[in-house]
Amino acid sequence: MTMLRLALALALLPLPALAQSTGSAQTPQLNLRPGSLSPADPQAIVDAMQKLGYRAELTTDDQGDPKIKSAASGANFSVYFYGCTSGKDCTSIQFSAGFDTDKGLDMQVANDWNTKKRYGKVYLDDERDPYIEMDVNMEGGIPNALFEDNLSIWDRMLADFQTHIDW
Repeated sequence: MTMLRLALALALLPLPALAQSTGSAQTPQLNLRPGSLSPADPQAIVDAMQKLGYRAELTTDDQGDPKIKSAASGANFSVYFYGCTSGKDCTSIQFSAGFDTDKGLDMQVANDWNTKKRYGKVYLDDERDPYIEMDVNMEGGIPNALFEDNLSIWDRMLADFQTHIDW
């Protein structure tokens, strides 16, 4: 009975994390540590890609958010920025590549990729042309080495996907 009373008493105590108010629905921008990248600074991402030997051109998408045009493994790709406020202060990026096929891709080939591969999701557009995408959460910034690792994963995945679809 004493254990039950103790458990009930502990259950009624407020949890410190729940008792604190955030005061804002927005996540504050963190100060970046040296050697970190943030999607809030698209030019820094362009510079990092170029330093690694990638072509990287900073443009904007249809919504006015930053967009990088690049290429790897023999295919063009884009880096889209998400979580932006009026085209600035973005929180994540997405690598994306599309392949314009003559006859479209069979849905089973796309599903086979999505079932067997951990990174990169594949979908077909209305003409059954395949697109592959990989999201990278960078909110608050990530170390350069982690960005480089994600870019390397994307590069290998893009090459593997081209083989998968007989491109």
